[in-house]
Amino acid sequence: MLKQGLELKQSQKLSPLQIQTIKLIELPIQELEQRIRKELEENPVLDEDVPKDKDDDEAPREVSLSEYKEDDSIPSYRLRSDNYNSKDERPQYSTFSVKESFTQSLQEQLGYRNLTEHQYAVASFIIGSLDDDGYLRRSIDSIVDDLSFRANVETDEQEVLDMLKIVQEFDPAGVGARDLRECLLLQIRLCKKTPDVENAVKILKNHFNEFTNKHFQKIMTRMDITEDELKAAMAKILKLNPSPGGQIDDSYADQAQQIIPDFVLEYKDGELLLSMPRFSVPELRVNRKYADLLIDAANSSEREKKEAAAFVKKKLDSAKWFVEAIKQRHNTLSSTMQAIVDYQHDYFVDGDETHLKPMVLKDIAEKTGFDISTISRVVNSKYIETHFGIYSLKYFFSEGLENQEGEEVSTRELKKALQECVDNENKRKPLTDDELVEKMTEKGYKVARRTIAKYRDQLGIPKARLRKEL
Repeated sequence: MLKQGLELKQSQKLSPLQIQTIKLIELPIQELEQRIRKELEENPVLDEDVPKDKDDDEAPREVSLSEYKEDDSIPSYRLRSDNYNSKDERPQYSTFSVKESFTQSLQEQLGYRNLTEHQYAVASFIIGSLDDDGYLRRSIDSIVDDLSFRANVETDEQEVLDMLKIVQEFDPAGVGARDLRECLLLQIRLCKKTPDVENAVKILKNHFNEFTNKHFQKIMTRMDITEDELKAAMAKILKLNPSPGGQIDDSYADQAQQIIPDFVLEYKDGELLLSMPRFSVPELRVNRKYADLLIDAANSSEREKKEAAAFVKKKLDSAKWFVEAIKQRHNTLSSTMQAIVDYQHDYFVDGDETHLKPMVLKDIAEKTGFDISTISRVVNSKYIETHFGIYSLKYFFSEGLENQEGEEVSTRELKKALQECVDNENKRKPLTDDELVEKMTEKGYKVARRTIAKYRDQLGIPKARLRKEL
């Protein structure tokens, strides 16, 4: 049986200002500057700030945004920095420079080879198929098929292999390898031929499984070499780079860019001083031409002028929301970062990791009154410059566990202690996870075996068997 009735529901709809603010909070400083530039280009009401001559009668005078009065004042919309005036030079900022693109470097080397247009297309496609670490993990068959269907280049397996060999001759050594073994062999072939290098080549070619599993006695027996000879050969192998693509950073879509800190924290006279020197809160001003249009329309009954004025008013509202959203972004970021600094005060004084307290997004949300989702957006892709280095804001967040005294310590402190245990172990007889639990207990940390295994994986520390050395 169907029933009819009325039901009252309350739903929350985000305002244009709230939506704008959420989007801007997520942006790191360099993307925010690009976003401001985009708004300037797309909103005809907005205008660039130009230094004004006090004697210039044509220079527009400022007026409040809420005023659309018919008087001598002409509102003007422009973006101007509050942090330095037009006569000051823009301050300098510390940055992380991103090196030349990995793909660009290989393509440049390819250009120096004497190849036909067809061969160049095949080799270039191979370069584009490499992973970020420099390996080619796609099958030759799939490359042949893709060249045919996607690039309209007919080829065969042999030609792809021939072009791959050319790519494998490029810098960095080992690039284009299809697995770790091939990567190491490509590099060691460039070393001067000595008995140690020849033994290293034999190990990689004939005993690679034994080498990766640290079965040293088997290698010595099968190759009929001494322990010292094995050590010397392994020393050559361990100097090779297992990730050749990592030498050139390609993390920014093949473009040379910079990571610019959003915050700067200084320690002066025993006090932590937080600032956002790169940030500028734009001052809202209106382009003179559109201001004149508004004033003219106010005194006119013509339909066209009224429609033009409505258009300008719409753009005016959009610009007001944009600038207000930027101001709210500034306040949100500033409050959040100050809360993090206050929470981790002891750490920020000297940069000692052991002073990092357990801290999760909820802790900062409670201190600031913002939602956890807002804190997450602030933390994402933001950096701070301190007197001991530049760090991602995510670095300061970690969960905690209790030590034997019942005090809560951060997981970062536990990981540091675990790393020290591994660094100081006897490499001929590495510590098992159970033995690491005992060592951590001796240091005063109450940690379960499964936790040790989890932290060991996160730190990239292999199992005891794989840490064994001669």
